[in-house]
Amino acid sequence: MQTYAAVDLGASSGRVMVGRVGPGSLELTEAHRFPNRPVRVPEGLRWDILALYAGVLDGLRAAGQVDSVGIDSWAVDYGLLDADGALLGNPVHYRDPRTQGVAERVWETVPAAELYAATGLQYAPFNTLYQLTAARPSAQLAYAERLLLIPDLLTYWLTGEAGTELTNASTTQLIDPRTRDWSRDVADRLGIDLKLFAPLRRPGDPAGLLRPHVLQETGLTGPVPVTAVGSHDTASAVAAVPAAGERFAYICTGTWSLAGLELHAPVLTEESRAANFTNELGLDGTVRFLRNIMGLWLLQECVREWGGPDLAGLLRDAAEVPSLRSVVDAGDTAFLAPGRMPARIAQACRASGQPVPESRAEITRCILDSLALAHRRAVTEAQALADHPVDVVHIVGGGTRNALLCRLTADACGLPVVAGPSEAAALGNVLVQARARGLVGDRAAMRELLAHTQPLVRYEPCGDPAAWEAAESRLTGR
Repeated sequence: MQTYAAVDLGASSGRVMVGRVGPGSLELTEAHRFPNRPVRVPEGLRWDILALYAGVLDGLRAAGQVDSVGIDSWAVDYGLLDADGALLGNPVHYRDPRTQGVAERVWETVPAAELYAATGLQYAPFNTLYQLTAARPSAQLAYAERLLLIPDLLTYWLTGEAGTELTNASTTQLIDPRTRDWSRDVADRLGIDLKLFAPLRRPGDPAGLLRPHVLQETGLTGPVPVTAVGSHDTASAVAAVPAAGERFAYICTGTWSLAGLELHAPVLTEESRAANFTNELGLDGTVRFLRNIMGLWLLQECVREWGGPDLAGLLRDAAEVPSLRSVVDAGDTAFLAPGRMPARIAQACRASGQPVPESRAEITRCILDSLALAHRRAVTEAQALADHPVDVVHIVGGGTRNALLCRLTADACGLPVVAGPSEAAALGNVLVQARARGLVGDRAAMRELLAHTQPLVRYEPCGDPAAWEAAESRLTGR
């Protein structure tokens, strides 16, 4: 058995998980969990990166002696370093409004169709490309000598070695998914200096050793290597989908829902761009062909506004509400910003001529029905666009604990849903570290190990498919 620390940072919390891997054995326990609370300062919404780093150090101390460390986090955001390697201010949060209207300015230089053909990335207002364009007038960017994406920044603080992990780099809209290298033409046309980025790393590459002061701070005995993993948490989560074969769709659930397919080549058609599918890079040369859906953020924001009621009770009450009474577009960027979520959902229903959900249970059911409908749309369209049929949908991540959402997704998709593991990103993180040390084999062997060691729940579709088709028609007009 070897022991690995997986630092897994989500948009609302971080955790350090301890994975123990041996022949036919995979165990995961939580060493430390800590909040991730963005801070609104006069200049905008910022990540409290120092608190996150302190949480990582506390977690490594709680984990005890490990054979390796790996870090994954959310995508697109970054820190800027000066010539001395010092951080130039707290990283900007992707929900900060600074990128409003920026995409249209970018498209004047590189039209949207050309940008998609070159990078394969869906339109999202917070893509790193748009953030860098918005930051162009800033003093911080003018003085910056290095740009590190969030997991790479934390790795740099732990080891002193700078790199840019590829799966996360593919979310910047500056990577060509065919060559798996920088899209230099796009960067040159938009005046983005690629020298800001550290050299590319791939999952499994070495990322340095914990510095002496980190060893002292955490009580670990060196040398302790840090290993590059799929540092975009979705890349790690997809690596931990316990699928057999290739005829599967996945939905990585949490604050976001990422729904799509694992492919061997990107889909760069105009139809794919119009459907807003993205081509992000995954393990072993794979492509994560998926759509971003607003996810459980909708419910999280409602629960926050309601003062934190018991979620289990809320879901029980929602299960009693008639299905598909009202639905909203769970991919609409109108729901991106925090605040007033119940009122915004009610307004969307009112504007579309549907019954307005009023009680907490009705709003919750509206959200879950809407998410299941968005999952259905993404899985259906992905199969058509990629000419890649599937027989099963795997749901991984925090949403696997929401049995109502899993059941509704099976009903909506008309396909069996296999739910689990809930800590997919951390497990994928651990398995890439273990594979780098020869403890597990290829992707298929990783998935077989997961299927035999992790608790999974299967949901068979039931109910009337025509009801979901009618709700889709009501929402999209098709």
